[in-house]
Amino acid sequence: MSKENTIGKEAANDAIVAHIKEVINIEPAEQSYFLSLLKYKKVRRRQYILQADDVCRHETYIIKGCMRSYFIDENGIEHVIMFAIENCWIGDGLSFSNSTPSAVNIDALDACEIFQIDKPSLEALYEKVPAFERFFRIKFQTAFIAEQQRVICNFTKSAQDRYLTFLERFPGLEQRIPQHQIASFLGITPQFLSQVRTIALKK
Repeated sequence: MSKENTIGKEAANDAIVAHIKEVINIEPAEQSYFLSLLKYKKVRRRQYILQADDVCRHETYIIKGCMRSYFIDENGIEHVIMFAIENCWIGDGLSFSNSTPSAVNIDALDACEIFQIDKPSLEALYEKVPAFERFFRIKFQTAFIAEQQRVICNFTKSAQDRYLTFLERFPGLEQRIPQHQIASFLGITPQFLSQVRTIALKK
């Protein structure tokens, strides 16, 4: 990742603080404590931050870039569960909460900059700054609702409507990731996605 394309730690701090303040109010001392618990990392394209059968040790905030969460079925086929872009959190909530092996992989679709917080640090944060419990509760609820809506959409809507919903939910993402990743997310083949795109773009 070149310097020109790197946000850097200081700007990353500003970004996540602004993200937090969209939901809760925190004092300068609380802000400093929160930032002290975060680990700033640069992640290469295709690099994993979690692999199936490992325990998810961190909640991850994306400062720059795009990541995906996916699993591989018994036939070796990948199924994308979610995409996460700038100002989004990603992880495996079940594995993180229960310290059990994860069923999913999380990797970077392009070069990323991230913040990570581990479970002991998060528990300490809740204890010292209770407002963060509200922040993460709201974020987890929002993620749960989005996933529920996606599952319902995949079962009840046509492939074309699923594609249009994807474009609405993730504006600009289609230009950043391979089409076969989008097809996997939508539960259709890349060939069928190509047909769907052609029809949708004519309207």
